[in-house]
Amino acid sequence: MKKILIVDDADLNREVLKAIFEEQFDILEAENGIKAIEKLDEYEEEICLVFLDLIMPEKNGIEVLEYMKEKGTSNRIPVIMITGEATSESDVMAYELGAADIIYKPFSGRVVTRRALNIIELYENRNDMEEQLATRTRELQDAMKNLSEVHTRLKKNNEFLVNALSSVVEFRSLESGEHVRRVQEFTYIILSNWLKLHPDWTYDQQDINQMANAAALHDIGKIAISDSILLKPGKLTDTEYDIMKTHTIKGCEILERFKQEDSDFYRYCYEICRYHHERFDGKGYPDGLRGNEIPIWAQIVSVVDVYDALVSPRVYKAAFSIDEAFKMIFAGECGVFNPEVLDCFKKSKAEIIEYTQQFS
Repeated sequence: MKKILIVDDADLNREVLKAIFEEQFDILEAENGIKAIEKLDEYEEEICLVFLDLIMPEKNGIEVLEYMKEKGTSNRIPVIMITGEATSESDVMAYELGAADIIYKPFSGRVVTRRALNIIELYENRNDMEEQLATRTRELQDAMKNLSEVHTRLKKNNEFLVNALSSVVEFRSLESGEHVRRVQEFTYIILSNWLKLHPDWTYDQQDINQMANAAALHDIGKIAISDSILLKPGKLTDTEYDIMKTHTIKGCEILERFKQEDSDFYRYCYEICRYHHERFDGKGYPDGLRGNEIPIWAQIVSVVDVYDALVSPRVYKAAFSIDEAFKMIFAGECGVFNPEVLDCFKKSKAEIIEYTQQFS
């Protein structure tokens, strides 16, 4: 049976939480931070969740989180802080050190149960996927010993690479596993219509296929963003938002490890990853590009990424309706986009709606 570690210096608080979870889990208890660390070291592979009090003798909750982060266990074992004496400063520090959630006393047993079970499931799914991807990555690295063979293999396996790397983003950010697939399909729909509307465009259907596949890696840089920011349930601070924006640059640094000389597919991946947050009026990031300095394929990914974010539920908002999402985009509430791209987006509306409704 999986184990939950309850860390609190008050016997009553431990008993309350124990009574809630003891039928589903083995319960470990610790009355201070030192005892908690001993339990973590002894049962590391069996613990699926830690309830951690903030204020305790000997070592407090923040010090336990620091130990877990330094050892690397906070990436695998979720921690829920339970406190009645938190401040905004301690909350931020807890999240920065890897806490998955904070619950304030007095609490509802039903609320605690639901939030705890959700977090356990999310971490288990993420850990399983990351282990599978780590295995695939090791296999790929072994194959790279023969460079000429790798060059051929990479050309044949772009789709595998896209699926593997984009899956890391999905499961680290705990977002819908369908987001990448939708962005790919929406990009393909609009690019196909763009080609019909611009018959003199110097790209063909094969290019469009590669651009749509490349769109799956638009957020690959989120792999390099810390959990405390990527998984934060509330609004990001200005400093945190600035760090989040670096995912465009970090994504390009990751892609450079897989660089293929004279590869159109690599170029599409790089440009979409770097420029999908640029805006037509020059107020985007990271380079402040303006107008058609931004490649059309990156401009199209910008629009569909915003659209999918609007019509998808997130931990911080409910999903908007399809009509509301279109109105917000055309009203400029989500940034300034190329009028020609918006026209193509509008003319693709029926296809976009049909595909969106498959996930509702």
